[in-house]
Amino acid sequence: MGIFGQIGHFIMTPLYYAISAVLVAWHWVFSLVLPADGGASWVLSIIGLTLVIRAALIPLFVKQIKSSRNMQLIQPKVKELQKKYGHDREKLAAETMKLYKDSGTNPFASCLPILIQMPIFLALFRLLDHAAKSGTGNGFLTTSLAKSFGESELFGVIPIKSTFLDSGGVLAVQILAAFLVVAMTATTFTTQRQLMSKNMPADALSGPYAQQQKMLLYVLPVVFAVGGIAFPIGVLFYWTTSNLWTMGQQFYVIRNNPAPGTAAAKAKAERDAAKAARHGHPTATPEAPSTALEPEADRRPSQRQQPKRQSREQRKKSGGARPTDKTTPEGEQQ
Repeated sequence: MGIFGQIGHFIMTPLYYAISAVLVAWHWVFSLVLPADGGASWVLSIIGLTLVIRAALIPLFVKQIKSSRNMQLIQPKVKELQKKYGHDREKLAAETMKLYKDSGTNPFASCLPILIQMPIFLALFRLLDHAAKSGTGNGFLTTSLAKSFGESELFGVIPIKSTFLDSGGVLAVQILAAFLVVAMTATTFTTQRQLMSKNMPADALSGPYAQQQKMLLYVLPVVFAVGGIAFPIGVLFYWTTSNLWTMGQQFYVIRNNPAPGTAAAKAKAERDAAKAARHGHPTATPEAPSTALEPEADRRPSQRQQPKRQSREQRKKSGGARPTDKTTPEGEQQ
């Protein structure tokens, strides 16, 4: 084993144990209600594994969203730097990196979830491949479980180890594999398109970041479509489920916390205004200001003015009338 093989083994071994532990745990749960050796229990276990992995990656997804939003908001400054230092590439690169650092933006954060998932995807692929070809397990996947995993069939006719290219002449395998490849490609495209059309400001659609997003919009689906025909059915279930999670997660974030100045932000403002109107809380207008905004002093009742105190001689001169007594012009008390 060469140096690269040792590095790969060092990286993959912990992943084998982590993935197989979750996979076996889900299989034990589903085996309580489904045949243990059936393809349904193993496919549902793969879906359960996917949900656990994606839930664990939520903090990374939040970081990705923040970085992506910062990238959108600093695009006007990036354009200014391009105009100012367009003739000097080294200076432009240095100033751009300084801008990223000052704004706390990582231009590579949008790729982190995919990069993190690739070793997990590869580990699952190897687990299924070893179980199918040699019946050997890795990590917590014992030999008996590996044999069950490798020989399981969905609906009794579709081996989850089969691929579109290696279907064994079973039409049902090709149909299901093609469906999953199309679903995987479509969800990837929809997720990226959703981000660009609804959560990117207009001035961010023409810079280098926009070009990067457009490239990912068309390149990633093609990569998945081409590679997907060689993926086992079980792996296709993993990746399609992961894409559906990403699409739903992103839809929730864009709907409830959109980037400023985007179509999603405008739509949220309209929904909030409509909701306030339905609950009888219209926004205050200049013609009818809210009393809650009036100064405290303007809403307090006016205080009664107290009369001045008089000395005894002043009261004698005024006819003995008290300050509070009402007098006539002739000085007589009423």
